Order: sequence, then structure tokens, then C-alpha cells
Amino acid sequence: MYLTDALARLRSILTIGLIPVALALSACGPAEEPAPPAQPPAAPPAAAAPTSVVLYEGARLILGNDSAAIENGAFAVDDGQFIAVGAAGAVSVPDNAARVDLNGMTVMPAIVDAHVHMRTTRDELIEDLTARARYGISAAISMGSDTEGTPLELRDEVIPGAARFLSAGTGITRPEPGRRVVHWIDTPEQAREAVRTEAARNVDLVKVWVDDRDGQFDKLTPELYGAVIDEAHRNNIRVAAHLFTLEDGKGLLNAGVDVFAHGVRDQDIDDEFVELVAANPNVVLIPNLPERGVATDLSWLEGSMPAAQYAALQEGNVEQAELHEAFGIQARNLARLSEAGMTVAHGTDGNTPWGPHIEMEDMVAAGMSPADVIVSATGNSAAVLGLDDLGTLEAGKSADFIVLEANPLENIANTRRIASVYLRGEEVNR
Repeated sequence: MYLTDALARLRSILTIGLIPVALALSACGPAEEPAPPAQPPAAPPAAAAPTSVVLYEGARLILGNDSAAIENGAFAVDDGQFIAVGAAGAVSVPDNAARVDLNGMTVMPAIVDAHVHMRTTRDELIEDLTARARYGISAAISMGSDTEGTPLELRDEVIPGAARFLSAGTGITRPEPGRRVVHWIDTPEQAREAVRTEAARNVDLVKVWVDDRDGQFDKLTPELYGAVIDEAHRNNIRVAAHLFTLEDGKGLLNAGVDVFAHGVRDQDIDDEFVELVAANPNVVLIPNLPERGVATDLSWLEGSMPAAQYAALQEGNVEQAELHEAFGIQARNLARLSEAGMTVAHGTDGNTPWGPHIEMEDMVAAGMSPADVIVSATGNSAAVLGLDDLGTLEAGKSADFIVLEANPLENIANTRRIASVYLRGEEVNR
């Protein structure tokens, strides 16, 4: 009896406790499906990666080699180099590349001056190289006047807004008392020792002077300059020769000279000389023409130098008939060798930053075409100095170029109508 009463009370307690739970569940209605997990918000479109590429388009492009000009061209520059060159519309660049409109302009490679004599202290050299850059010159070699103490280490430096520096170190000749002191030699062993001294300086060329200076001094003999050339070649260095006479020109060719730093100047060359040149096809001529002796337009220089310096230039800008004969000899020799296929480069001697533009005009006056003269001053000059990354508008090369307001293929004097100069992809402050 007692057990039956206990079980009845337990059922009553459970029934009373479960009623509220049942009512609560009933009030919630039927069970719902669990909600799907929330989706993350859609990612915004990826921003285009930044680019440093610059596309220059619309200009006539003179490439610096034997290729025809591209009349409506384009080229892309990145990190100081050309990365593409071609016809407008055919050069691919990122969508967000900067664009420069050069419509109506002409672009040519920056000029390389393969024969100058610059000053020899660090500050002066930087001034000379900076001045050259303003006239569109990207590199210049000092040809034999860089004596001990000249900071040849500048060759390894990148100087913003300045042309590159190369050097033939200290040149070699016979004793010339009263003239600059270089390597004065009288024996083949002295010749070889002079070359070894310059090889230790890692010069870019070895320079010899083969000239008696109008009979004032003894000049290098074939035995002496032959020793220079042989020792230089043993040290994998090429030799550039200053010369004057046709006889010495033939002797130098027979001795294996690499570069004529001047043309023959005493007389018109003969068939034998042309045949020797043909037999030595790697020899390069840097004509370094003398003054023509005619008045010329210098107005393009006004404002690029102090007024007093410009006035002095204009004062000397007169007809000088006594210079005509010397120019005529060298002009005829240049025209004949160019026509015969000799490689012609470009140099100005002296230390005139704007000189390359005068020299190019003189080379055209001598009979070369503007197109050939531009190649001589760009691609050919870079090649003779071993500057494989200069001289042409070509992918992979340094972005050194001149923007011109007119076409120098029509008139070589248009190389002076400079709108802007770029070295290593950066515009030069002119």
C-alpha cells in the first residue's frame, strides 16, 4: 500500500513539471531549419600594380644605325632603359603607364664624342661632363691628356645630369719640350713600359701622337709606334693614333692601328691607302675636321652660356679664307673613305661641349649624308668606345636620347634645335 501511494505521488510530480515545458515548446511552433552560415562580403576589385614605365609616342625615331627612321614611332622606358621601340600602336605597355606625347618631334640617340681633351680635376671634369649633357652628349673620351692624378675613377660613377667619362690615360709620343708632358719615349722598351703603365690604369684606349709638329720635334718611328701597338694588343687594349701625313697613315695601318684619331691632313689620299683600309676593315676613322673658315649661324647658342662668351664667339665668326685649303683636303679624304665603306665615328678634339653639332655640320659639308653623319655620331662612336649600351634607340640600351623640334635628316643643323635631353631615362636640366 505504501509503495503504491509513493509511485502515484511521483507520477503526479513529473506530470506537473513537464506541462510548462510542453507548453513552452508548443508556443515556439514547429522547429525551423538552421540558417546557412553568412557569406563573406565580395572582395573589391584588385588595384592595378603601380608601374614606372613611361611611353613616348608620336615622334619620328632616328635609330642610330642603318635602319630607316620610323616616321610615327613609340618607345617605352623603365628603370633608365629602353624596354621597347617600334611603330606607334605596336609597343605594349601596362594600362597605367605614363604617356608623353611627342607628336611633331624627332628623337635621336644622344651623341657620343669619341675624341676630346677635358680638364683633369674632379670638379672640372664634372663641370665638363655636365656641360656636354646639356647639348645632348651622353659620353666622351678624353684622348691622351689624363696624366697621373686625373680621377679616372669617375668612369665608374653615375653622375646625375652628366655625360659618361672615358679615358685614354696619358698618351705616348717623342719628347716635345714646351708642350704638355706625357709619355715621352725614344726606345721600343720605353714604348712598351709606357703601355704597361697605362694598362695598369685600365685605360679605355692607348693614344699615340705621330707628328713632328711642323718640323719642331722628332716623331714616332714605325719601330716605336709598332712597339706601342704590339704591347697594347698584348694587353687587349686598342690604339688610337693622332697622325698628319699620308705616309704615316700607311705605316700605322701596316702596324695594326685600330683607330685614326684624325684623318690624313697633308694631301689627298691615294689608291694604295684606300686599298690598305679595305684590307683592315676594323679600323675606324674619327675625322676631327678642321674649321671650314666660313661664317656660320651661332644664334642657337645664345642663352646657353654667359653673354660675354657668346659675344666673343660671334666676334670670331667670320670668313677665314686661309683655312679653306686644309678643310678641303680633309673633307675630300673623308668623303672618299666614307664612300669606300670605312667605318666613320665622330670626335671634336679640344674641350667644346657643343662641338659635336658643329662637327656634324662640317661632315655633311664634306659630302656625307645627314643620315650617315648621325650614325657616325651615335652608333659608330659608341661602338668604337666599347659602349654596348649606348648609341641606338633599342630595347635593353640606356635611355639616352635627344628630343628635337625639327628633322636633322632634312637639315643636319636641326640637331641644334633641342627640346629636351634624357640620360638614363631622366630629363637633363638644361
